[in-house]
Amino acid sequence: MYADITRDWLIYIRVYLCPSVVFNFLIVTKNRRTTISNMPNDNTQREFALQVLQQLRDAGYEALWAGGCVRDQLLGRTPQDYDVATSARPEEVQALFGKRRTLAIGAAFGVIAVLGRHKQPPIEVATFRSDGAYVDGRRPAKVVYTTAEEDAERRDFTINGLFYDPIEQQVIDYVEGQQDLQRHRIRAIGDPLARFSEDKLRMLRAVRFATTLGFQIDDPTLDAIHQMAAEVNIVSAERLGAELRRMLVHPQRSSGVQLLQDSGLLQPLFPELANWPEQQPATWQRLLDRLKRLQSESLAAALAALLFDLEQKNNVGEIGRRFRFTNKEIERAAWLVQMLPSIEHAHELAWPRLQRLLVHQGSNELMVIADATWGNDHAGVKECRRRLAMPAEELNPEPLLTGDDLIRHGVTPSPLFGQLLDSIRDEQLLGHLRDRQQAQKFADQWLQDHGDR
Repeated sequence: MYADITRDWLIYIRVYLCPSVVFNFLIVTKNRRTTISNMPNDNTQREFALQVLQQLRDAGYEALWAGGCVRDQLLGRTPQDYDVATSARPEEVQALFGKRRTLAIGAAFGVIAVLGRHKQPPIEVATFRSDGAYVDGRRPAKVVYTTAEEDAERRDFTINGLFYDPIEQQVIDYVEGQQDLQRHRIRAIGDPLARFSEDKLRMLRAVRFATTLGFQIDDPTLDAIHQMAAEVNIVSAERLGAELRRMLVHPQRSSGVQLLQDSGLLQPLFPELANWPEQQPATWQRLLDRLKRLQSESLAAALAALLFDLEQKNNVGEIGRRFRFTNKEIERAAWLVQMLPSIEHAHELAWPRLQRLLVHQGSNELMVIADATWGNDHAGVKECRRRLAMPAEELNPEPLLTGDDLIRHGVTPSPLFGQLLDSIRDEQLLGHLRDRQQAQKFADQWLQDHGDR
């Protein structure tokens, strides 16, 4: 096993010294096995996945890496996680690795998580299976344990139906997934209508994969999404939100949103935007351009950029909750949409009002969206950039008086307390108050003028 790990590290060195040879794996033999000599290997999770696979092999079971980790390695990317597919039954996996090192996270579907040490993420080990009928648009009513080939044929897309033997350094391809990787194509395995009937989320996953990989969805698969798009809302909000999150935070988010429209998924997911491509083409194009120029990995920023042109700005919160995004993300997106017009007119705003925006914890996201919306040459954006370049003590000076200071000065807290503090701060930012003594005199006069209110 250790010799194999050493060999994998040599493969890693060759790949990263010679990245142009990543696609040297395309030597296909009659048994649909492909030798890979240049897969990247650069993390301990890979070593853990190799150990899990080797232990299954040593116990006499067939075991292969499966799905996304194979796809990503063939594309020269570092997988985020590794999945193992095996002939071992769930109870056999638990017996082999021990009850303390396993979690039956999906034993009914043949999935056992093998726990690592030192807080390593677990490795999911799934028994080769074929699925029975899907009764809820999400899960099969039953599974039948079977062969690797049948297991590949029940998966969603050809690029996710690949297996890899890290011991022999071979790809096992029963679904022509390598060919689709070469052609940058998302293609459902078998009948796309059948695949999407089994799990409606696969329609949105096709769009997400096409977006994040820069691939095209093949025509039969895209046609099937068109036919079934209205059924996507059968899927839970959490699962929809997870896919949309991964698409919206990606740099190619603009292409993804356009593909939602092209596939028919925009209407059921974002009905508020669905009529724009035909009825408001200029607004739609402005939205796409803004998303294309957006330089941020923040979901809140992406959501605000997507929804900024809504007439009803308060719909942002409703849409965020629709997909179970976090309260923090929803609140930030709503704030960004509400405040962005102030940046457009920043050169006309009084400095105290603009200053409060620029020192807000969301100001960086706000400026990123402003850049994507109007560009660096816009008067409001330029004014904000000029102000943000000020020394910190000028941009956001320490308050001359705090609430505690006012209380010690003899001011009794009342509904006017906050207004007084705001007024003192405004005068300070405008340069009318320069020290604590001036601020206290201003407070006394202000209270005298407003005391009877």
